Amino acid sequence: MSGALRVLHAPTAVGGHPGGLARAERELGLDSRSVSLFPHPFGYDVDEVLGRDGDGALRRYLNRARLLARMRAADVVHFNFGEPLFPVPQGVGGVTEAIARALALRDLPILRRLGKRVVVTFQGDDARQAVVGGRLVAAVPERYTVERDAARRRTIAAFDGYADGIFFLNPDLADVLPARAAFLPYASVDPREWEVVPEPSAAAPLVVHAPSDRRVKGTEHVEAAVARLAEEGVPLELELLQGVGHAEVRSALERSAIVVDQLNAGWYGLLAIECLALGKPVLTFLRDDAVQRTEEAYDTQVPLVGVTAETLRDRLAELVAAGPPEWRRIGQLSRAYVERVHDVERIADALVELYESLPR
Repeated sequence: MSGALRVLHAPTAVGGHPGGLARAERELGLDSRSVSLFPHPFGYDVDEVLGRDGDGALRRYLNRARLLARMRAADVVHFNFGEPLFPVPQGVGGVTEAIARALALRDLPILRRLGKRVVVTFQGDDARQAVVGGRLVAAVPERYTVERDAARRRTIAAFDGYADGIFFLNPDLADVLPARAAFLPYASVDPREWEVVPEPSAAAPLVVHAPSDRRVKGTEHVEAAVARLAEEGVPLELELLQGVGHAEVRSALERSAIVVDQLNAGWYGLLAIECLALGKPVLTFLRDDAVQRTEEAYDTQVPLVGVTAETLRDRLAELVAAGPPEWRRIGQLSRAYVERVHDVERIADALVELYESLPR
């Protein structure tokens, strides 16, 4: 593989997306690796982790400098989660913040001078801002402060100036990114590694909800809807997964009949894709414009069940009443959707074509 195009995905493993891309690109003959500066709390697969939990800010910046030196050997540097090696600081404080401000975004012009092809993928809160964040801003306002929004805009502008390609994984991000940015489906889940798992036979169907952040996911509304249905005598059981590893989450998803993803962000993420691959009905809040963009781009119907905090109780009741035949019908559409839209090989093939088309 000595003559293969060398691709480095960095500097995080958010959502498992860079690791999935690196694996798929290797299957296509590239010398592709994913490297994260620190371990991911959910244990997403990555080829190499440079740091450890508990590392101080200064050590983390030393690891960033080490990673920049390693980028000299790459042909393509693919940043994920809209994060450069030296991000714009947001209230670190002290000497560390002074260093961070001095280094902020300096890696991008350095890579350009070295002749590297630079690509970036934005995934969500790395780009969303208060003026366009909609319901998510109301759920977690501290994520969209004036300072943080300014840092996001500055980072986006820097990538627009230095990146050869800009992608986004959530359709609503088109509202805040440059017009040349292109929608890219999540490549975290390889459908070949996920088989459809039929719903278990149980008197009370299992509803699974796995919030990484309770407010972002709208967990209180999920709990309230299930509690209300229980009071009304509707048979169902809720399993809430928080702070557990990916293997435990997958086991629960396989045992589930219905999954509730989130009620604020307006689109779906990794958890929902895994459920779709398993052939499970997924309830989540979907922005109409995001659904339209996706259906037009891929000529297919988005099979996730759209809900809001206000309609969740009714839709859950309808699904429970409909029973396994309806769950299987939605599950079949879900699996077909994943195979069409989230085909890792197809996504990687399109990126390889882009990498190879960029001037050296």
